[in-house]
Amino acid sequence: MKSSTPWLAGVAACCCFTAVVAADAPKPMLIRDYTDFVAPADQQAYEAGIKSYNQCLSQHGFKYTWTAWSHETGDTFAYSYTTDAVPWSAFDAMHETGKACDPIFRTSVNPHLKSEVSGFVQARNDLSHMAKGMGLTAPYIEVIDFKLKNGHEPHEAFVDVAKKIAAAADKAKWPNNYMIGEMQQAGPDAPDFVVVIPAKSWEDLGKDPETPLWTMVENVYGKQDAQAMRKSLNDATESSSSHVDSYNTELTYKGASK
Repeated sequence: MKSSTPWLAGVAACCCFTAVVAADAPKPMLIRDYTDFVAPADQQAYEAGIKSYNQCLSQHGFKYTWTAWSHETGDTFAYSYTTDAVPWSAFDAMHETGKACDPIFRTSVNPHLKSEVSGFVQARNDLSHMAKGMGLTAPYIEVIDFKLKNGHEPHEAFVDVAKKIAAAADKAKWPNNYMIGEMQQAGPDAPDFVVVIPAKSWEDLGKDPETPLWTMVENVYGKQDAQAMRKSLNDATESSSSHVDSYNTELTYKGASK
């Protein structure tokens, strides 16, 4: 969770009308994600270092929450930390407040890291199907990564199909929840989109929906359109993978204002 300044691209408005539209448009909400990979022998010392870092944040009145997730499948000696969905400007505030604790991280955590990766996830509410007021702080989450083929067309195809699926889920009042995020500035090996499915337990995680997703889509759009959507999604996808994370209470930092 080292502090760093995000790379931002500024776009100047070419006329007053454009400036007004930009000002009225909703600000993108982003989740910052860090994933730490730790050697098994260093696990205990690493966790102690994170706790010391969290204590330092608390002493400096750091008001943002870092939710900790332990990887239960895949690389089980990995930990992920996510912020709430906030505007870009919040990361400037995080950087300023958090930098006082950077020395703690460097001395207490870095020595026990094999590696660390980070990126931003833009919350795509238009592609998601979440119950009103429901957050992702569940005991377990299934994380499904989608890496798309190169080019503009695969991205557009994925977004088009995801929007249609979300609209179908809303129309059918499908009782299953998922959030889709679009990865930004996460490096060449990062997925393009991530699907997060919250679960209350392992039993809940392993339970098949009463109406499977593509059956639900078929019920709304018809078999032919559903098959075409599925083919479009498959054609746009280079690879996909999934893993399960569990909420780690001990390593989570609750913001001072929470």
